Amino acid sequence: MAPDSSALRDLARDLGVSTRYWGWDGVLQDVSDDTLHAVLAALGAPVDSAEDIAAVRRERARAPWARTLPPVTVLREDAATTVPVHVDHGTSVRAHLRLEDGGRRDLEQAEDHTPPFDLDGTLRGRARFHLPSHLPLGWHRLVADTEQGPVEADLVVTPARLTAHEEFVAQRAFGLQAQLYSVRSQRSWGIGDLADLRDLAAISGARHGADFLLLNPLHASYPTPPVEPSPYLPVTRRFTSALYLRIEDVPEHRELTDFARQRIALLRERVAGWNDRVEHLERDEVLAAKLEALEELVAVPLTAGRQALLDAFRAREGQGLEDFALWCAIAERVRGTADEACLRALDETTLAQARRELSARIDFHVRVQWWLDEQLGAAQAAARDAGMRIGIMHDLAVGVEQVGADAWRLRDVLASGAAVGAPADQYNQQGQNWHQPPWHPERLREASYRPWRDMLRTLMRHAGALRIDHVLGLFRLWWIPEGHGAADGAYVSYDHEAMLGILALEAQRSGTLVVGEDLGTFEPWVRDTLVDRGILGTSILWFEYDAQGRPLRAEDYRTLCMASVNTHDLPPTAGYLAGDHVSLRHELGLLERGLDEELAADAAGRQQVLDLLRAEGLLAEGGAADDGDADAAGIEETVLALHRHLARTPSVLLGVSLVDCVGERRIQNQPGTDEEYPNWRIPLADAAQSPVSIDDIATDARTARLLAAVREGIGRG
Repeated sequence: MAPDSSALRDLARDLGVSTRYWGWDGVLQDVSDDTLHAVLAALGAPVDSAEDIAAVRRERARAPWARTLPPVTVLREDAATTVPVHVDHGTSVRAHLRLEDGGRRDLEQAEDHTPPFDLDGTLRGRARFHLPSHLPLGWHRLVADTEQGPVEADLVVTPARLTAHEEFVAQRAFGLQAQLYSVRSQRSWGIGDLADLRDLAAISGARHGADFLLLNPLHASYPTPPVEPSPYLPVTRRFTSALYLRIEDVPEHRELTDFARQRIALLRERVAGWNDRVEHLERDEVLAAKLEALEELVAVPLTAGRQALLDAFRAREGQGLEDFALWCAIAERVRGTADEACLRALDETTLAQARRELSARIDFHVRVQWWLDEQLGAAQAAARDAGMRIGIMHDLAVGVEQVGADAWRLRDVLASGAAVGAPADQYNQQGQNWHQPPWHPERLREASYRPWRDMLRTLMRHAGALRIDHVLGLFRLWWIPEGHGAADGAYVSYDHEAMLGILALEAQRSGTLVVGEDLGTFEPWVRDTLVDRGILGTSILWFEYDAQGRPLRAEDYRTLCMASVNTHDLPPTAGYLAGDHVSLRHELGLLERGLDEELAADAAGRQQVLDLLRAEGLLAEGGAADDGDADAAGIEETVLALHRHLARTPSVLLGVSLVDCVGERRIQNQPGTDEEYPNWRIPLADAAQSPVSIDDIATDARTARLLAAVREGIGRG
């Protein structure tokens, strides 16, 4: 007998599944019972009857009593609490901390008069111990000394608040936002790479006074072609794509034989002509050429010193690196064959065989990651040497491919039977399915959040800042059950205090500034929580309105945020002013209202912003480019005015899109499309659709004018 709807909804809420949510249009939406059944099943709690609900509740009640300690305790440094310890009733227990630095701290027992619990015929008692405030930051071990022996669990003490942003409150910072793959030089292999990143950072820092360079995620895709174009749909979020390696900058390149060096030169020549292409990028061909070149490089014997550095890299990245390299070795063997299906469920027999037979390929992929790590470090060093106060700002995607290295390696902490996405909004009125497995909140806790920690440590190693795409996902994610439409999902909650706390700890230790992309529909307390932890938010000019629905005045912007005119999911400003995003969504069938209605609404919103600029004296009457017929001078005038407006805000960071610097108009990504539009494949070009190289940027007058306007606007002229 199917469970009563009210009982189903009560259980869903108890398990952190929202039964209602506010839509983008301000209407409160109910989640269907069918969706709740499917989401609960994905959480490991299938309920087809009232008896099933009762069984789930019984298991939730007994689970804490069955274990001596919670799997992990995450504590703010300024907070005190108590931790429960469960032992057989009538037996004694003591507790202490084994600190990360090797020290010991005995814990005092607290009063706890909770009655014993009958656990399958054995009475279990509960003791509590005080965890005082202002314990040292770090990953410690909580030890319960029971009569049966010691039991241990993690205790993570996290900062009350990040402090990396504080220097920018007094002296604000600005920087560039770029899609690295699209920004090439005459030395590239048809795709922007880490040497191009180093040069772009040097130019924007030394020539223009920029403080940071925000990039698209550099996460790895498949190890062999074809690769996924979207940087937000990788096979891992921890390691880097080989596409971004500059072959000639690998130290072992100097030790190549003349023949091998010539062969690599010929491989580059095969793809270098695409550096001047403006239609679209060719990732697959570039990766194929680079893989052939890497075979030559990996054959070079390492010196003793270089081997020591490789060994240190392997030790630091640990089992996660070895597992990633193992998966890559298997994937490159089976992709495109009848055995490719094994990637969906790698069994121990397959893994053991691969470790024996593919050890050389495992070493190959480890070495590639080492070279990438070295070049990432060189780019951050160049940024700081060029005067950047922050340097490289890396970007963390929301999730990973459903069949990939992380999907296999982290399978114990990811949920199956559901994908991450977003409900309908004004730009994607059918919702979005990102086809990514979500963290399983309880299993991630059981793993002490270590997969989250390890990923952050790797990403922050060479980052002056880290942008968290869809940071609201640390609070809740939109789960779409298999077989359901993107709009037919439900929000599942996470322990945001633990997720944010560990993020803050790793950022504080590495000196990394954190920016959260906090756009979308959410409760106001979410932003308050981010501010409380010292995590910056994100403000996009076109989305900022006051309570009366008017464009936000400059002085009313948030201080603790990174403000910018646009984002990678919108056209460059020149295209946005012409309504290109509306026309494109109409062509792709993504609108639910008529084209004329959408264009009119969009134009009215833009006009409000331009009227605000005129009121501020930033734009002359009648001089704004708010349609596709404006001349180049009018467009540039408006782009400058929009950025001068943002420069008047109190926001501590100001991002300037590279596409706006050079006059590009084409959108990089139209969410909700795959084959319909060449997402993430648009090379950087100017207003005349001529390719723009990094060398051009160094002397480009339009870039200089825009960045100078921003620099002067924040008082750094």
